Amino acid sequence: MKIAFVYDAVYPWVKGGAEMRIHELGKRLSARGHEVHIFGVKWWEGEDTFEYEGMTLHGVCKARNLYVNGRRSISEAIIFAMKLFPALRKENFDLIDVSVFPYFSCFTVKAVSIFEKVPSVFTWHEVWDDYWYEYLGRAGIFGLLVEKAVSKLSRNNIAVSKWTKDRLEGLGVPEERITVISNGIDLKNISGIEPNWGKNPMSLECKAYDLIFAGRLIREKNVDLLIKAVAFLKADFPYLRCCIVGDGPEKLALVELAKKTGVYENIEFAGFQEYGTLIGKIKASKMLVLPSSREGFGMVVIEAFACGIPVVTVRAKYNAAQGLVENGVDGFVVELDEREIAKAVIKVIGNTSRSKKASEAALRKADNYDWEEIITNVQLMFEACIK
Repeated sequence: MKIAFVYDAVYPWVKGGAEMRIHELGKRLSARGHEVHIFGVKWWEGEDTFEYEGMTLHGVCKARNLYVNGRRSISEAIIFAMKLFPALRKENFDLIDVSVFPYFSCFTVKAVSIFEKVPSVFTWHEVWDDYWYEYLGRAGIFGLLVEKAVSKLSRNNIAVSKWTKDRLEGLGVPEERITVISNGIDLKNISGIEPNWGKNPMSLECKAYDLIFAGRLIREKNVDLLIKAVAFLKADFPYLRCCIVGDGPEKLALVELAKKTGVYENIEFAGFQEYGTLIGKIKASKMLVLPSSREGFGMVVIEAFACGIPVVTVRAKYNAAQGLVENGVDGFVVELDEREIAKAVIKVIGNTSRSKKASEAALRKADNYDWEEIITNVQLMFEACIK
């Protein structure tokens, strides 16, 4: 098969769950003998098109800010969608897979699909529905209308979780048009990465970090609640260490909050990290905290599980990550409140026996998300769409 993946953000220049999924699927399909192309914004220097890890990357327009005032840039998404049309039509593909958000490229892919008579698959990492009103206020009606319009475009939809599938059905997409194929992890690769212990010995009690967060520093991730939780915990754990991996528009405000609450010395703002370094830091932590109120899947949760690290996440209407955590077994699902997060953290970092059991449960669950099994399901679906 000759396959095109479409998403404006491209790994490793932009690091996130959707970018990682495309990268991992693409390189594995290529290894199986398929020709894989990725169309995105040109985040790199040099030629617009080049070979990367067995795939062909196409930069269809110049790099622009993905976020403006803390929100996804509408102009960036529109420009990418416009430039995408001629770029896609230069090649003849057997199938085009487009990541739905930020929507406008879906209309381009549908148009190319009709003109070139090539099947398309729409991959839904999340469904916003009425969350648009929280995101944009009254103007959210426009986002909601665009999302509903996109949901009518394709007969072939992938939802990355049952959570997303249920919400997609809520938009009126028939169940038979949706296939659930989750995100995955490279268990072999993760198992071979050494923990980043720093100066600490290799023992649970003396790990480099008590807590770790990894993700974009945007409002919906609620990293401010983690910092406030650290402030509560510091009273009983004065030498508590927290690592915040990632970058984004909220970083300066979060640094100021850490200083204001007196925990700046307890927190390492590590910025974006290469994947191996990130995994090393997770392995050197006692617990991962993901207080996000909006997650289409929660890739970092299963990455933490593969490292044997339990997870605290939150109950929130748009947080699919809570569906990955079995409360009280491999982590905790708590209310969106800094005190509740702190209480859950204490249950693990303050109890070695419970921490060990949660770690074992996390490792067992990670076995369900190996990329090698997932890629087989993706390939079978793509082949069915082409027939």
